[in-house]
Amino acid sequence: MLAKPKYEFKNGAQMRPNHAHPSLELKHLVQNRGVDFDLTLSERDLSDISAQLDLLSLRKIKFSGSILPIGKGDWELTGKLGATVEQACSLTLVPVRCRIDTPVIRRFRKSPITLNHAGPEHEIPEDDSEEQLEDVIDLGRVLREALSLALPDYPRAEGAELESAEFGPPGVTPLTDEAARPFSVLAGLKDKLQ
Repeated sequence: MLAKPKYEFKNGAQMRPNHAHPSLELKHLVQNRGVDFDLTLSERDLSDISAQLDLLSLRKIKFSGSILPIGKGDWELTGKLGATVEQACSLTLVPVRCRIDTPVIRRFRKSPITLNHAGPEHEIPEDDSEEQLEDVIDLGRVLREALSLALPDYPRAEGAELESAEFGPPGVTPLTDEAARPFSVLAGLKDKLQ
């Protein structure tokens, strides 16, 4: 039997009706009170997240915290995300399991967010914990983003190491790791001069 999703909001807040992911509608939030949340996802939600993040498995996921008013019309989400994930080793492709326990902070601003105007990343907010406030706060999206950021970029199985790499087309002496190092050429010249 599949577990049913449980979206529990305390202090009178309600989940957005007929919505696939747990969201809080702003009209249900009272400006001078906070809202506590505790999410347990369905098997289908877990399967969808696993597919989106290219995970072998996702278990024991828990996302809980509170949303509190900060300033006029702004809200701050503070929570804790915990999950047990299994990814493929970046070298051997064997399953690698790890436990993630990470704090999550998001500030939803009613006023326009200041963007970074330096370089090609000019669309990125200066403070990456800030988001533009919309009609709903999508807790499912926040959960997926936080989990994605907390995952190891290159998971490695215990004892998995890349011995050496040689690159080159057929018939050509391959370029070794040692020869590709810029100072190895200088060291070779120095040896020839002596």
